[in-house]
Amino acid sequence: MNDKSIQEGLIKITVPPFDKVSAQAPVFYNPVMELNRDLSVLAIQQFQRELDQDITICDAFGGSGIRGVRYSKEIEGVSGVVVNDISSLAVEFARKNAELNDIQNLEVSQNDANLLLRHRRGEFDVVDIDPFGTPSFFVESAGNSLKSDSLLCVTATDTSALCGTYKEPCIRKYNAMPLKSEYCHENGVRILAGFVAMTLAKYKKRVEVKFSHSSEHYMRLYLKISKGSKITDDSLKNMGFVAHCRKCLFRQPLMGLAPHIPQECPVCGEKLVIGGPMWLGSMQDSDFIRGMLELAEEKEINTEKKVLKLLNMCLYEATLPPTFYDIHKISKKLKISAPPLITVIEKLEEDGFSVSRTHYQPTAIKTDAPLERIEEIISEYMQSLQ
Repeated sequence: MNDKSIQEGLIKITVPPFDKVSAQAPVFYNPVMELNRDLSVLAIQQFQRELDQDITICDAFGGSGIRGVRYSKEIEGVSGVVVNDISSLAVEFARKNAELNDIQNLEVSQNDANLLLRHRRGEFDVVDIDPFGTPSFFVESAGNSLKSDSLLCVTATDTSALCGTYKEPCIRKYNAMPLKSEYCHENGVRILAGFVAMTLAKYKKRVEVKFSHSSEHYMRLYLKISKGSKITDDSLKNMGFVAHCRKCLFRQPLMGLAPHIPQECPVCGEKLVIGGPMWLGSMQDSDFIRGMLELAEEKEINTEKKVLKLLNMCLYEATLPPTFYDIHKISKKLKISAPPLITVIEKLEEDGFSVSRTHYQPTAIKTDAPLERIEEIISEYMQSLQ
């Protein structure tokens, strides 16, 4: 069978024929991740502009080479890209695809990702960890390898563990108790961020979340890395837990790694369930995302509509507190129909609360308003229709 030819962004690549996307494919390529790669190009370009110097990039799980080739071709100010994969066939196709696109500054490596990162410590300005499954096995080596003022990009596709469907794997891989709730995807991203922060802290390296999102079947983080024991210690004050009541939907973020955790819900007396430790600090950097939005206007992007929608959503929710409220879930609890989301948003804004839609869930809002006020608005709206 002939190789498949694929056009994406400004490049064209070939991959071996495959029936479905899986880790068993001869050379890993996932067309669904085009949005991920488009956003990565924008995020790394924004990081390069903020750093204001040429950068080197390591794609630790190169697969077909599409990500590394796109980084080399589409990001300005890139002096070198290393595309690594443990598969000899993947390495062969990565070389072929670099030649196909006339890429001169790309090096192809065949190595275990952990060994590559440790052997080439301090060499890269950007490290991208995008494995099939959990990134947890590789974060330690990234922490050892990364230098100050660098960018770590991390993808996790084991969302069933991070979201709490399978509790034990989350505890085992991320040292955290997942919390299965209506906002479980946000919890998952925060658990991932917290795991990276705690892992890198032992190397006196601080993480600062520049951009994060949960899309399709994966979660993605872009973390700026700084070095210093004092700033690292201060950053860990963003760690904490979330207490949640399954009966009345009360929730409470609890800052710190050893906070007092109440056993009973203060509203209804039901036993609280606890998730964490997780990152309770900001998950979006407004200025960084604005820069990405400006770049999106300049670059040709196939998924432009999705990119702009996601970035704007993340920008709106950037300054709002952890967790969100699903209006349908609250309405179901109240045993009434759900009002239009815009109605709840407008009422909360009239009350002086901060509120926005969230990219995590189309039927939900992020807000600093209390749950009681949201319930009142929903009830009042339904009463007005009678």
